[in-house]
Amino acid sequence: MRQRVFESRNAVLRQFAATLAVSCLLVLAGLGGASAQSGTPAPDQGKAAAQPADAAKDAAQNQRRTDEFAEAAQVINGPAGNPECVWLGRRVVRLMWRDDLDTAFRHLDLYDRFGCPGGHIQAAFRCLTRFGGQIDPKVAETLDSRVHACWINPAAQPQQAAASASQPAAPASGNAQPQPAASPSPAASPTPAPQK
Repeated sequence: MRQRVFESRNAVLRQFAATLAVSCLLVLAGLGGASAQSGTPAPDQGKAAAQPADAAKDAAQNQRRTDEFAEAAQVINGPAGNPECVWLGRRVVRLMWRDDLDTAFRHLDLYDRFGCPGGHIQAAFRCLTRFGGQIDPKVAETLDSRVHACWINPAAQPQQAAASASQPAAPASGNAQPQPAASPSPAASPTPAPQK
């Protein structure tokens, strides 16, 4: 008796599974035919046109990154020039600039694990704060290029401040006589009140 119940239950489950599979196939076939008639392009056609442009863009970006790592390795002596230190260090500085300190500290832990010097991050961030007025928050490339420049040369100075500090104030013409400083005008004395 028990065996007949199990056999009938298995037969019902097999029938249900077969019905479900057939109905799913019919629904999928109907959707495929409906999308073919709707005139919308297949997703593969749109992707095929965008792939060459994306591939060229990715290749250019990868080449730029490789060049930046090679430049850092040539300019910076020691572990701060290693590619992993450059990548993680610039990322920490960028995150600190954007006030994402929690993520910056997690990256800083990785940076320390690779044996990278923490002082270089401090110097690069100090450099970045000097250039704060020149960074456009709406254009990510300005921040990225400035972070890289400060990573390569943490002692860099902004052009305006460096130019004004290096040139002493000189007179406009060679024959100019120094002008005497203007003396302050005397304060007006109060008028005496008429006597009564």
